[in-house]
Amino acid sequence: MRRHTTLKIGGPADAYAEPRDSETVVALVRYCAAEGLPITTIGGGSNLLVRDGGIRGFVLATRALRNIERVADAQIEVDAGLSTGKLLSSATKWELGGLEFLGGVPGSVGGGLVMNAGTYLGEFKDVTTAVRSLRLRDGELISRSNAECSFGYRSSSLPPSEVVLGATLTLEHRPTDQIKEVVTALRARRKEREPAGANNAGSVFKNPEGDHAGRLIEAVGFKGTRIGSAECSPAHANWFVNHGDAKAADMLELIAQARAKVRAQMGVDLVLEWKCIGED
Repeated sequence: MRRHTTLKIGGPADAYAEPRDSETVVALVRYCAAEGLPITTIGGGSNLLVRDGGIRGFVLATRALRNIERVADAQIEVDAGLSTGKLLSSATKWELGGLEFLGGVPGSVGGGLVMNAGTYLGEFKDVTTAVRSLRLRDGELISRSNAECSFGYRSSSLPPSEVVLGATLTLEHRPTDQIKEVVTALRARRKEREPAGANNAGSVFKNPEGDHAGRLIEAVGFKGTRIGSAECSPAHANWFVNHGDAKAADMLELIAQARAKVRAQMGVDLVLEWKCIGED
């Protein structure tokens, strides 16, 4: 699985599939349901740590579901596997604003919806009208409104027992130059603050209310701590990086130590933003 995650960490899966259309996803899910085979779903592999023991059963990746269509004046239909970068560039071409918050944000639409990805400029909840998903136990198609998704800070009520297939997004008219100006500024800001040259999965912990996880981790002297090839980045304490051959066990130990130090010295329990899956 290390070949399918941005951290480049993870043991083997029993089977791996990247269907190219929703019909194939439905067929695969219904087959696994009939045969009693477990399914684990992933998107583009960012924000994800796969344990060293790998994953039993089928891994269903939605990254090949990449259709995007303008279905109304300021409304688009987008598949779960489309990258956030491609989504932003398509909307910019159509002079549709509201997605500027995705500038420099890695990952795919499906994962972004599940975790309500965003920045200080906005989040998926601000532009999402409806989400389409598929129930894994029987292959039933489900549609939810924005309110039914219960979007929160880096969270939603979209359940792990379903796979997100796509969404309807409602945007607003905005000149291309205006969109590009905002996106360029955001990308420059992220580039200044975030580590380069090593594999990572984005922010490790959610920001506690009224504070920043990176500030807390740095305050307890944890920045630069390394276990094997896993390191709390010297560039940004809330980014843990893989310098080449890190194991999931190394990264999990780094996470545990950071949490313990922040809890002991600052009295704050850090909440993991990454999704951890698989067996030890």
